[in-house]
Amino acid sequence: MDYFLKYFLIMCNLLFTVLGLLILALGVWGLISKESFAQEKISSIGTDPMLVVLSVGFLLTALCLSGCVGALRENRCLLKLFSATVLVLIAVQVIVAIVAHTLQDQIEGNLRSGMLVAMARYQDDLDLRFITDEIQSNLQCCGVDNYRDWEINIYYNCSAPGVLACGVPATCCVDPLENGTVWNSQCGVGAQLLDEFTAQSGLIGIIVTVVFGVQILILFITIRLLERINRHKV
Repeated sequence: MDYFLKYFLIMCNLLFTVLGLLILALGVWGLISKESFAQEKISSIGTDPMLVVLSVGFLLTALCLSGCVGALRENRCLLKLFSATVLVLIAVQVIVAIVAHTLQDQIEGNLRSGMLVAMARYQDDLDLRFITDEIQSNLQCCGVDNYRDWEINIYYNCSAPGVLACGVPATCCVDPLENGTVWNSQCGVGAQLLDEFTAQSGLIGIIVTVVFGVQILILFITIRLLERINRHKV
């Protein structure tokens, strides 16, 4: 059973390492797609929100690699560092969850107003555009309440003179890819004129619960492995 738990811990850490690398790649892709390394923008790269994504990806990769190597080599120092970090992360998440539940209405209001501001400045701010696209793509949603929230944007407003009038961004589309290969940037044109627009809601609660449960399981297995190593060392 101990060997099974050991290799299960290694596999979990490998999976989270891959996730960390994907987040790291997303941050790099975000910087490149916004041309943040261009000469005229390089001076303000320190305030780019994509650096937060890069940092999260790097820290997750480093943490999970330490746990993976520590379990593989049965290194007590690495496993103690890994378990302590995971314990701190769990504690922080519990505190954040309690605060979020206590201030639920206020947080919901702030998120709502922030999303509406991002939608209003969608065409003018590359950072807000990138974040909004990621939210809509990953959560499979459109707008805050529904697709007609895009009326707040001067380009997508039905009174606008351009081709985008009464439309929504391509990330609102259920399937913005034509034949699975070509990105159709015009798939949202005229969407606000539809009588009904269906978007799938994201399963945020389930994902958060599963990730939290996996962290507790990983912490338990790490402590169990440390106890076995300590018994063998005595």
